[in-house]
Amino acid sequence: MGKSAYSNKRQQEKYTEEILQHAYMSTCNSVHTPLPQCLDHVFKDTKPFSEPSYFISLAGKLQYLTITRPDIQFAVNFICQRMHSPTESDFGLLKRILRYLRGTSKMGLHLYKNSPLHLVSYSDSDYAGCKDTRRSTFGFCVLLDTNIVSWSAKRQPTVSRSSTEAEYHALASTASELTWTASVLRDLSISQSYAALLHYDNLSAVHLSANPVLHNRSKHFDIDYHYVREQVALGLLEVQHIPAELQLADIFTKSLPRPSFQRLRHKLNVRLPPTLSLRGAVNVKPQAQQQAHV
Repeated sequence: MGKSAYSNKRQQEKYTEEILQHAYMSTCNSVHTPLPQCLDHVFKDTKPFSEPSYFISLAGKLQYLTITRPDIQFAVNFICQRMHSPTESDFGLLKRILRYLRGTSKMGLHLYKNSPLHLVSYSDSDYAGCKDTRRSTFGFCVLLDTNIVSWSAKRQPTVSRSSTEAEYHALASTASELTWTASVLRDLSISQSYAALLHYDNLSAVHLSANPVLHNRSKHFDIDYHYVREQVALGLLEVQHIPAELQLADIFTKSLPRPSFQRLRHKLNVRLPPTLSLRGAVNVKPQAQQQAHV
């Protein structure tokens, strides 16, 4: 880890501590995930939170932290959707995110300088996941081989009438992000010798991106269809099916159980800093070493 990266990591940790102090939760107990797996109780609670401005202030601070912490992207996005009229349950979820940060404040995003510069992405959608509006949540991450450089979790602006439509909206948004990232790399004189690779776990969406025969099934989302299909036809994008258990974007679309969440967090390179040790670098005389073990 270089000097500038270490400095940024320390600033992130300091900012996290400031948020916890602002919420009077510097000594709270930590939890292993930012949200519980089941969120149904949140949609049933109608008791308003007494200090909505305080809720909005904390949620805004957490939103800024997602710039360097992709592991809390979905949780913060979920909380920010509730800012207009927060309930007591919503505030309980916000405090849970803070408790998660209490136990992971030293974690940061690790980037590796020797990684190849091939664009790879993962995209997913949780169909009709919002119980209030029945809108779907989609998420994606873009990587330069193993280094994550862009990520997002958003609720779709309209209701999708089928799971394929929701999945294809996510596919088109990710393709657009890949196009933008590729243009930035070209401006930096970094050319791509291979088509950008987009991993998806929905077979219908994957087949639709390459098979124009299925076009009659996509008339209600033609713009997204034509955009992705054009990128594939031009050789700028390759859509590849992967099993659901290998889908990194799951962490951006839903609340996951602890084993799955920690596995995906590790794959996104959100980790503790390496432990520095002087062992082996100090010459100790055998006699002194023997006395040290007594």
